[in-house]
Amino acid sequence: MKIAMIASECTPFIKTGGLADVIGALPKTLNNFNNKTIVILPLYSQIDIYKHNINLFYESMCVHMGNKEEWCSVYKSTKYGFDAYFIDFKAFFGRNGLYNDENNEDFNDNSYRFAFFSRAAMQLCVDMGFEADILHAHDWQSAFVMPFLKLWDWQNTSLNKSKGVFTIHNIAYQGVYSSDIMDYAGFWWNHFNSEEFEDNGRVNFLKSGIIFSDLTTTVSPTYAFETKSSFEGRGMGPYLNNKKENYVGILNGVDYSIWNPEIDKLIPANYSQHNLSGKKICKTELQKRFGLEVNPDIPIFGIVSRFASQKGLDLFIPIAKRLVNEMKLQLVVLGSGDKGLERFFGELPGQEPLKIGSYIGYNEELSHLIEAGSDFFLMPSRYEPCGLNQIYSLKYGTIPIVNAVGGLNDTIEQYNEFDGTGTGLKFYTCDSQSLFNTIGWAVSTFFDRKHHFEMLRKSGMDKDFSWDRSAQEYMKFYKKLK
Repeated sequence: MKIAMIASECTPFIKTGGLADVIGALPKTLNNFNNKTIVILPLYSQIDIYKHNINLFYESMCVHMGNKEEWCSVYKSTKYGFDAYFIDFKAFFGRNGLYNDENNEDFNDNSYRFAFFSRAAMQLCVDMGFEADILHAHDWQSAFVMPFLKLWDWQNTSLNKSKGVFTIHNIAYQGVYSSDIMDYAGFWWNHFNSEEFEDNGRVNFLKSGIIFSDLTTTVSPTYAFETKSSFEGRGMGPYLNNKKENYVGILNGVDYSIWNPEIDKLIPANYSQHNLSGKKICKTELQKRFGLEVNPDIPIFGIVSRFASQKGLDLFIPIAKRLVNEMKLQLVVLGSGDKGLERFFGELPGQEPLKIGSYIGYNEELSHLIEAGSDFFLMPSRYEPCGLNQIYSLKYGTIPIVNAVGGLNDTIEQYNEFDGTGTGLKFYTCDSQSLFNTIGWAVSTFFDRKHHFEMLRKSGMDKDFSWDRSAQEYMKFYKKLK
């Protein structure tokens, strides 16, 4: 099959979140199953074209929008196991930031930027003669691919028989903007109604992706179920329910060529479930890097996260000091985002020296070190479409502690204190006391049921969440659309 993945970010080129990890891994895996999968991205100014061997492909390409012609260039890289194409339009993408300015405010022309990108990605397929069986768009930034495919005329082009698949990675981000985008995109105003584009007098990009796609997917079965409800669906529940069997949850995989302690080049020592001696070295190095007491007998609880309400990290505000003073544990935190949480976690090491360490910002090496050196990994998310760090943690022998929502619930098996089975610890009420109690349960397991702690660790490391399984699931649904 021929598949065009259209998305706003992709590792290793550009990343702000888990979407990039998916787009960086899924196409490679699909190609391993004798498909031809290409990726189409914006060429942001932050992308290093020399590092990634990105070269000019088309010097000039005309993109017909509704009320004007736009001219852009196209670049290409073949470095990472798939053909990646980049839409170069500096008026929209030659600026600092992908979606937001330096004050974390949305760019006021985001609707124009990503309507153009969606249309340009399709034009590229036409100009190349890429006869896509599937146009697979991701999140609101490329959602307009779906209505473009259904409302514009693609007869006598390479997209004549294409089917549209739209994946929701986080339904909280919907891309709701002024209705003036209808003219720029070239959609007739009779489609500006509550069953297609309109959302309280504005245009909802994500909604249009749902409505006009042949298949809508999301990134875990539990999140698919949750988002059909009135609360978790953020207003999209009725439209997702209307999709019936054409709305499915397919669990994300992980790229074990990057996240695997046996071969990870970013950690101080490699290890496996059969020989954990390297994990002890990683723990010692983690304690040193964060200024903690170097002691193998103190459990370390790690956090790597965006500081956002979704992630539930504000639950630590009333309990962080209690945790390290009432229990024997250490806490390490890596993340950025909400300024109040940055101050809170940034000040904790000075208030609780040798017990808490933090790094405000993002550091790829430290994220790997925290996964490798911690004993437990904390993800108290209020909602989590899929989540990847809990899956990384399993492979690294770092026991996840999660709120039982979305993909966290799908990927983690609850610890059974009677027989030691399971892969992690789950709690079911998202508040500070429940988190405190579950961390206490983990500490007691570490000290009082050491054999269970080792069983949990090795059971997690034995799990396989590779992209092979996920890719085969996508292929099954792609074939149904042909």
